[in-house]
Amino acid sequence: MFHVKPIDPRLLHYARATRVFLLAVVGLGVLGAGLVIAQAMLIAEIVVGAFQHRMTVGELSTPLLLLAAVACGRALVSWLTELAAHRASAAVKSELRGRLLDRATALGPDWLSGQRTGSLVSLATRGIDALDDYFARYLPQLGLAVVVPVAVLARIVTEDWVSAAIIVATLPLIPVFMMLIGWATQSRMDRQWRLLSRLSGHFLDVVAGLPTLKVFGRAKAQAESIRRITGEYRRATLRTLRIAFLSSFALELLATLSVALVAVTIGMRLVNGEMDLYVGLVILVLAPEAYLPLRQVGAQYHAAAEGLAAAEEIFAVLETPAPGTGTGAVPAGALAFENVSVRYPGRAADAVSEVSFSVKPGETVALVGPSGAGKSTLLNVLLGFVTPTTGRVRIGGADLTGLDLKEWRSRIAWVPQRPHLYAGTIAENVRLARPDADDAAVRTALADAGALEFVDALPQGTDTVLGEDGAGLSAGQRQRLALARAFLADRPVLLLDEPTAALDGATEAEVVDAVRRLSAGRTVLLVVHRPALLRAADRVVRLDGTEARQAAGRVVPAPVPVPA
Repeated sequence: MFHVKPIDPRLLHYARATRVFLLAVVGLGVLGAGLVIAQAMLIAEIVVGAFQHRMTVGELSTPLLLLAAVACGRALVSWLTELAAHRASAAVKSELRGRLLDRATALGPDWLSGQRTGSLVSLATRGIDALDDYFARYLPQLGLAVVVPVAVLARIVTEDWVSAAIIVATLPLIPVFMMLIGWATQSRMDRQWRLLSRLSGHFLDVVAGLPTLKVFGRAKAQAESIRRITGEYRRATLRTLRIAFLSSFALELLATLSVALVAVTIGMRLVNGEMDLYVGLVILVLAPEAYLPLRQVGAQYHAAAEGLAAAEEIFAVLETPAPGTGTGAVPAGALAFENVSVRYPGRAADAVSEVSFSVKPGETVALVGPSGAGKSTLLNVLLGFVTPTTGRVRIGGADLTGLDLKEWRSRIAWVPQRPHLYAGTIAENVRLARPDADDAAVRTALADAGALEFVDALPQGTDTVLGEDGAGLSAGQRQRLALARAFLADRPVLLLDEPTAALDGATEAEVVDAVRRLSAGRTVLLVVHRPALLRAADRVVRLDGTEARQAAGRVVPAPVPVPA
């Protein structure tokens, strides 16, 4: 059963709310164990008084009232445990989700490009939400399984060592069966989670590419693929449920037989007059309570197994080493690449080899060259997302590896080749660059980016709600909104990655004008594939896949190769 550790120490490390919750569970478990013992003693006292000593209800009023109070106490302890579990679960999920997003951001676009978007989304939503059962059901039962059997055995051994010996001998059989069942179910639970991640990723990719699939008549084929994966997931889930039901039955049967063994020995000694009725009843009431928490741990483990499987993937992301960051203050000055080479893991050749060039303060430098020459890689190196294999980058003469990356990135406005717009209003999407900006600042940024005209033409202007990834806007409109973000950010360093890619001539001219306005007074590194954008550059650095060559002065568009 415990192929996965009963309490994963990484939860204690990454989610501090877990520690407080575990202490609360143990404390409530001790209180609950005391109430269980009190309840058994009161029940025995009432039964013996009523049937053996012929006591009336009035004479038994005190133990009856105490029994009612104990029952209410157990209900209160159960409620407090549920309350603590749900609050701890909410806190842990929030902390894990935040850490997951922070780590994904720190790992950068190169790591994200190797992940399936749907799988990450499923991990950050359904996967983390599946920890509810782990906290609300499994961990409380685990706490009771540690405290209650010890307390019950301590009470039984003071009354009858034979019954205590039987319980001690049979109690370990339940964890043994748990482990045997767990070894059989763990691979199935892992497979179930992998199928869910695969289904989520595939479904999201299909939905995102549905217009293209419809154009090429491949939508029905993808529907059949989704139907097949869904069928596999359904069958995997049913197999897991069958094992869960059978394992619960096996644990219940084992516990019942163990209690029956205790009951038979007590009955025989009661018949022979070797045991007092009060003692026998206390042991009979307490014996099932010794086995119950362990049985429940086995049953609740299956409810928590999906969350545990997802947690393994979450921890795998959290433990992926991110590029290191220094603590030094970021000086002003030129940007310089000194013999920078980058080779990605698993690659036989460098993505960038021995690149050296500089960008002076206030200068606009264009990077040109064929696809795959490493232009975007150099931007990622400058952003701190990729660490050079050899060479270094200097900012104002200081090595980037020794600087505070958070402070450095706060000075950069970055417009990627395909900017992402989120489901929300146009104003909210532009305000991502500066959340405290007022409406006037947003409109000014839109005007500077050449986007205000088409935004005002929309029915609700800047309050128009966009679909995910800017659904409803053209590529040029999305690009201008991304430039508006950069205008609103108003940062001294600007990185532009092919901002005119996939635009028509008229839209391209508007974006080029916006880029020239945006570049004024800023240090700009511009990745260029199309000649029109070179008019905004002061100097060109040409990458041919093996080296960088600098060309000073204004460069005419003609020599720049345009990819087919």
